[in-house]
Amino acid sequence: MIRQNQKIINFLNIVSDAALVFCSFYAALFIRFELLHGHTSLELLSARYLLVVAGYSILVVLVYAALRMYGSYRFKEPGGEIATILLVNAVATLGFMAFLYITRVMEFPRLAVFLFWLLSSAAVIGKRMFVRSLLRHYRKLGYNQKHVLLVGCGPIAEQYLAGLAAEPHLGVTVDGYLKAGSGEENLSALAASDSADPFLKTYACPCLGSYRQLEPLLERQPFDEVIVALEPHETTQIKPTIAAVEKQGVRISLIPFYSDYIPSHPVINTVGNSKLIDLRATPLDNLGWALCKRGIDIIGSLILIILTSPIMLITAIGVKLSSPGPVFFKQERIGKDRKPFQMLKFRSMRVTGTEQTGWSTNADPRKTRFGSLIRKFSIDELPQLFNVLLAQMSLVGPRPEVPYHVQHFKEEIPLYLVRQQVRPGITGWAQVNGLRGDTSIEERVKYDIWYIENWSLWLDIRILFKTAFGGMINSEQMAIQSKPGQRG
Repeated sequence: MIRQNQKIINFLNIVSDAALVFCSFYAALFIRFELLHGHTSLELLSARYLLVVAGYSILVVLVYAALRMYGSYRFKEPGGEIATILLVNAVATLGFMAFLYITRVMEFPRLAVFLFWLLSSAAVIGKRMFVRSLLRHYRKLGYNQKHVLLVGCGPIAEQYLAGLAAEPHLGVTVDGYLKAGSGEENLSALAASDSADPFLKTYACPCLGSYRQLEPLLERQPFDEVIVALEPHETTQIKPTIAAVEKQGVRISLIPFYSDYIPSHPVINTVGNSKLIDLRATPLDNLGWALCKRGIDIIGSLILIILTSPIMLITAIGVKLSSPGPVFFKQERIGKDRKPFQMLKFRSMRVTGTEQTGWSTNADPRKTRFGSLIRKFSIDELPQLFNVLLAQMSLVGPRPEVPYHVQHFKEEIPLYLVRQQVRPGITGWAQVNGLRGDTSIEERVKYDIWYIENWSLWLDIRILFKTAFGGMINSEQMAIQSKPGQRG
């Protein structure tokens, strides 16, 4: 049933996308000619115009389909979908305009080009977000459920059930599970023997038998999918389990017992018949996405340097007047690929010439009053825009640390140096979620790793918006007295 429902949803999705693109074309022309100039041309409704626009709409939908944008929303994040729609619509609109310019089949003003891209993108994205929210709502209510059978009853299976319980909007119902047994048990007898079944009590997931009874169970009861969650000592069951499921033509997914080590979006390479899972592949390994991020860094840092130049000038004067010493504080930090660089900040503490390995703390007595003020609103971080321009940093990424801490934490915190696979940032996912200053390094690393594995342009935009609207305000107290120390 779930497959039939998905086919209907996919068909409606395709038709509605094409209709929205088609209507956006005429909406753009209506705004351009009727609303802005009070002029309407009946030629816009001619068969020639209708055929050309209909052909374009179908072509765009075919591109969406080629990029696998028609399918279940259950496990897809909206950020990647939005970025894809914006990019496809931009390229398609420019290509359409080039086609019209060469063929001269119709006139299309430049303002209408922008309006067409804006309206078609907003319409398709808005519709998809609405459908996504509607489906999630109904799945929470118990409709449009995907019925699965779980093979396994150990910690891996329990982790899967706990994940589903925490995300009811996914709309996945586990009708039961199978466990190890001798193979001679009667289904009802085995299920009845588990009166204290923890899965049944906690997740309403009953035992339906043993592994050897998988095939007859699939013959009697329809399932949308079988989830295999076997423990390391049960690997000999993988081959017969897969064979039994595929014999019945049922979809199957495997949760490997080493899933905790696999990133969110692993890359699988093939060498002969061997499949290699790249545990540390990231979206930024793609040259196109890396160039996009770098382009945003260059353009964004230039714009921000221009916009904040009056603030930086006032800050430089304030630093100079607040205490003797240089305007900028330079400190060696570790960047991408573990390469050191000199990170710039406005000096917020008194110069003492002591060690540079210690962090400042809340109400640190080494800070000047003016330094406390600029750190309160992260104004001291603004010179790092020049680090971004020099490709030493990015606008968004994990915060860089001094060599001393890198050497220390890599021995104590798993995956700490994975952060060095990307350029460090002025702001990051950990920072906008409150992990700034004197906070848990372990928690910061978890957020940084998640950011690296799930990077997208949309995620960077979200982080920048959160930063702009309160994400860079610290809770540090003002300095009251001075003691020796150095930190900038």
